[in-house]
Amino acid sequence: MAVLLAGWAWMGAVCQAAPDDAPMRAVVSVVGPRNLSYLPADLIPRIGADREEGLEVQLRHVEGGGLAIKEMISRNADFTVVGFPALMSLKAKGGELVGLVAVSDAPQFVLVVRQALREQVKRIADLKGRIIGVHTSSVNAKTAAQQLIELLLHSDGLQSEDARIISTGQEWDKRRFMLDSGKVDAIVSEEPFASILEEEGKVFFLVNLARPETTGGIAGAHFLHAALATRPDVLAREPEKVRRMVNALRRSLRWIAEHSPEELAERLEIPDAEEEAQVLLSLKKYPRLFSRDGQFTQELIDETNRFFHSANPEAATIRAESLFDPQWVASPLEPPR
Repeated sequence: MAVLLAGWAWMGAVCQAAPDDAPMRAVVSVVGPRNLSYLPADLIPRIGADREEGLEVQLRHVEGGGLAIKEMISRNADFTVVGFPALMSLKAKGGELVGLVAVSDAPQFVLVVRQALREQVKRIADLKGRIIGVHTSSVNAKTAAQQLIELLLHSDGLQSEDARIISTGQEWDKRRFMLDSGKVDAIVSEEPFASILEEEGKVFFLVNLARPETTGGIAGAHFLHAALATRPDVLAREPEKVRRMVNALRRSLRWIAEHSPEELAERLEIPDAEEEAQVLLSLKKYPRLFSRDGQFTQELIDETNRFFHSANPEAATIRAESLFDPQWVASPLEPPR
């Protein structure tokens, strides 16, 4: 009997110790897979950045920022990587997510127009009365793409209602069909899809936010695009999980900064050769896509405020600096374990 009791005691000790040794599970909702702006999130499990922090990251890929936020609100995810202006829009509507890490250094949006309209559309104002597609829409918050098209329209003297803005979804074939069929005249796209469409002769670039010379000095055009965020209850209940997730993403950002575009494309193990080639081309074309350390710099904060307030003048009291907690990226990263 004593042996049996000792055996049960040993098994109990093992069961109690196991959770301490097992990695924490973290579910992350993110646009993708392999959306260029969110590649640092996709890279985390590929390089073991989560395991270095005692974390197991499970990516929940969705078609757009609105759906990523919905996953957070529905408590299907612990974290999200999403457009920071969408977090500000959520705040304006009474919701709240907290920014933790700045992922982007330059916004990766291109306003492309159907090639057939090249002689008719020379500037943003020429889109008056036309149909413009964004990859997603949301009732919870206006996505960064939605806000961007409003900012661009306002910058050339138009109102938001002067063009019809519709959702196209994230799927490439669907968006091609909508362009080919004339169901949309222009699309707010991200790379590498924008360059693929241009190479196919389907569109021309009207505005490319990663190329400042095409933005015409539009205030806010260098806003903070992608950022890691979580809910306040996760911060309060699981601060250790938050710390580990922050560090895992920062490790991913540092890995990208220290490796070539070719190495990044190889680690992502993109199954389609054409897609891999386009991702690699975009990585080479835009060398300043990602933050190196995850810091919310003053330049990013100021530009994001200008961007959001230009697109949302009714929400002038919402400030970018009120939506992130700088403590999480204040400490230097420790060497890999």
